[in-house]
Amino acid sequence: QVQFVESGGGLVQPGGSLRLSCVASGSISSFYNMGWYRQAPGKQRELVAAVNSGGTINYADSVKGRFTISRDNAKNTMYLQMNMLRPEDTAVYYCNGRSPSAISWGQGTQVTVSS
Repeated sequence: QVQFVESGGGLVQPGGSLRLSCVASGSISSFYNMGWYRQAPGKQRELVAAVNSGGTINYADSVKGRFTISRDNAKNTMYLQMNMLRPEDTAVYYCNGRSPSAISWGQGTQVTVSS
């Protein structure tokens, strides 16, 4: 089964930027949908952004205009560019992929937005 490893999280001040990466252990071409989710303390995991194999992209309203999702099938990698970060963006961010045979999650990367 393909495994995902996220990286790029960290501590950033409000208004700053981070770029998250999700590297797969194998080909992501079979994943018809890939996305980033996040979970803040005491809250449910929520979808941040998703991109399907046809290139259709969806964003949560709270991140529209600030975050950009992309996937590079040749590098088996998905990205999340996060700009104009806010304290409410603080959460553990997870990579997710859905294929006809499996749903895979990464272990998560912590993003903390604080001054």
